[in-house]
Amino acid sequence: MQPVTPMPLSAHRPTPPDPDARLHAVARKLESQFLSEMLRHAGLGATETEFSGGIGEEQFGSFLREQQAAGMVRAGGIGLAESIYHALKARP
Repeated sequence: MQPVTPMPLSAHRPTPPDPDARLHAVARKLESQFLSEMLRHAGLGATETEFSGGIGEEQFGSFLREQQAAGMVRAGGIGLAESIYHALKARP
């Protein structure tokens, strides 16, 4: 049998979660929700033709707007997330 060499306990410590990362995520989520509402009020996805999807299209149109808003935020957004982040970070 070969002797087992003990591994030092300090070799791998899990890094604590970064509180700033959580604030950034919350700020991006709020910007995404804001953009989704703005897209809804702008009439994105509203089709008023004889071939429109009716009530089903209205129900599921919100999912499309949410994904488009999230994509806008991933692409840089409108700068609202950064303002929200700084406001949250300044809180006591």
